[in-house]
Amino acid sequence: MKSKYVILASALLISVATFAQKDQIKNAEKALKGGDAQGALAQLKDAENLIANAKDTEQAQYYFVQGNAFLDLANKKVEEGKNLLAAADSYKKLIDVEKASGKQKYSTQAAASITNIKGLLINSAIADTQVNKHAEGAKKLYEAYELDKKDTINLYYAASTAVNSQDYDLALPMYEELKKLNFSGKGTLYLAVNKANGSEDNFANAKERDLAVKLGTHEKPKTEAIPSKRGEIYKNLALILVQKGRTEDAKKAISDARKANPEDSSLILTEANLYLESKDYETYKKLVGEALEKDPKNADLVFNLGVISSGAKNNADAEKYYLKAIEINPEYTNAYLNLAALKLEAEKPIIDEMNKLGTSAKDMKRYDVLKAQREAVFKGVIPYLKKANELDPKNEDVSKTLLGVYNALEMTAEAKALKAKM
Repeated sequence: MKSKYVILASALLISVATFAQKDQIKNAEKALKGGDAQGALAQLKDAENLIANAKDTEQAQYYFVQGNAFLDLANKKVEEGKNLLAAADSYKKLIDVEKASGKQKYSTQAAASITNIKGLLINSAIADTQVNKHAEGAKKLYEAYELDKKDTINLYYAASTAVNSQDYDLALPMYEELKKLNFSGKGTLYLAVNKANGSEDNFANAKERDLAVKLGTHEKPKTEAIPSKRGEIYKNLALILVQKGRTEDAKKAISDARKANPEDSSLILTEANLYLESKDYETYKKLVGEALEKDPKNADLVFNLGVISSGAKNNADAEKYYLKAIEINPEYTNAYLNLAALKLEAEKPIIDEMNKLGTSAKDMKRYDVLKAQREAVFKGVIPYLKKANELDPKNEDVSKTLLGVYNALEMTAEAKALKAKM
């Protein structure tokens, strides 16, 4: 008889706890409707220990209210990042509970909220990067990827943002995941100018873009190719591994990438750059030759060879590659810019020598020779700077450099005309 009373007492305790739990969820809902998200979370905290043994319907309701409370706080900018992640976690638990039970009451709303949270995380990450909080932005972009792993571009942006923060420990696993996914990012942009605000809008496909143009809301349609990002991904992965003293791992990572993507010529450059960094010039030259054989008409490839050669202080090769890039694509703005910058390097030793000269007749004669050499350097870069300015008139650095050259050569009329356009 005694044992029966114990069982009955236990049943009564469970019953009372269940009623208390239901009341706490209801009270939390009421608090949330009244705008008190913190009060709602406090009510739910009291029911937390009992929720694991609750009915599926009550568990789902609990996580739904909890998710809504966290999201409400995030929307009010209260620890936005932390509460967005907490809300997403609650909604994911809700979806798992309803999926296991086969009864769906809140899952559709929860899924919509997760999509909303993803957008809010991305916007918050952009805001972080604008005030140089790159590490925080990278973490939010990674969480956005975690919410929707099909949208792999967010993982790429998370890794890039982590590199910008120089937090290589944060970036490394992201790049390793991109490698595992064999992420490319290659695609196509379908663009047209919005007549209402002048912005260039991107469309999901050519059909949607062309329809907008036909309806008259957009104009000036164009299609642009998005190049593969594998070269950049493996370059950053390799550089991080090298920095950590894992040079052989870096070489293997790029070797594996090339085997998996034999047609991706950007990876040859990445591998070449790695061997250049490790001062293995023979392998570097071999890879450069291989890259050119593979795709001799690829202006980007040839331009990047110029950048690599310039970094190695091989100015003759750098000039050759920049000129070749211009030959392939006469509107390659960066090739003109880099070529001008390369040629302007010749000014420094001239200036250094001029500053050391005295006032003797011999020194003055040498000064005139050096002055003529300096002017020749300036005259030599004018065509490249003018072309770069023509192709990219809004680039202030180009305009200022060209103006400086005009002033140094006392080309008053040209300087005045350029200044009027700035």
